Amino acid sequence: MKSVIISALLMITITSVAQSETLGVSVADLDKFNTTLLNGLLSHAKDKAGLKVVTQNAKGDNDLQKKQIQELVADKVDALIVLLSDGDLGAQLTPIAASAGIPLVYVNNVPANVADLPENQAVVASDEKESGTLQAKEVCRLLNGKGRVAVLIGEPFHAAARARTTDIDDVIATSACKDLKVVERQTAYWSPEFADAQVQEWLSAGVKFDAVIANNDDMALGAIRALKRNGIPMKEVVVAGIDAIDDALAEMAAGDLAVTVFQNAAGQGAGAVDAAVKLMRGEKVPRENYIPFELVTPQNIARYLPKSQ
Repeated sequence: MKSVIISALLMITITSVAQSETLGVSVADLDKFNTTLLNGLLSHAKDKAGLKVVTQNAKGDNDLQKKQIQELVADKVDALIVLLSDGDLGAQLTPIAASAGIPLVYVNNVPANVADLPENQAVVASDEKESGTLQAKEVCRLLNGKGRVAVLIGEPFHAAARARTTDIDDVIATSACKDLKVVERQTAYWSPEFADAQVQEWLSAGVKFDAVIANNDDMALGAIRALKRNGIPMKEVVVAGIDAIDDALAEMAAGDLAVTVFQNAAGQGAGAVDAAVKLMRGEKVPRENYIPFELVTPQNIARYLPKSQ
């Protein structure tokens, strides 16, 4: 089913009831992963009788996201769900919600202030220690523990980008993978276009690498595009991503993407709704709630392909 196109400000009345509860949602931006997460959130909220959802897109702008939260608080929503544009922004948003007594659930991007969240705030995400570790270990296995690696980083201040990059370094530091060498690492802002340009720059400069490890699938797809454009056979370079988005699975089925890691975006969205509903009804929720990552390879891809394929 095609992804729902979400406008900058979208109000969906889930059920017409006299006294509905309202969730205010602000998402960092609407790339494919975030759209999948938001659709999962909306679909799950639809099953929750009496819920109304107001969704806003921060378009990657920290100031805009902060303003959106302030406006949602002023509108007296019953709970907030936030996919942060910047993990460090949590320190500013937490007190805004706390001072108004409104429960807040951070989804996907773990805030830097997670250890200091009050009782009516929580995180629903996936443990990034698993993501980059699963990815890098599989690349190491495919290269038989030896080779040159180029790393494409998401955003410098995004918690997932930091963690996934650290995971790569930790795996390479192990005895089984110590003969892997990182020859380049650059930020590509989660973008296929930036990744394409960055890999093209490396190739033009004569940089040699046996693998490209990208913090997400969009950047992995950009890397594949650049490699193909330069006539490099994909069997010569191991390309790895994270998220298992449909486009990445198609590239894996075609033999071009070697590794991805399934992050259950829809599951995170649904989990955020469940946590928000519990908090606004006075129930206790653990501070951190994690949904497991799963390694996806050509050997097990069938279980992750869309049902239509």
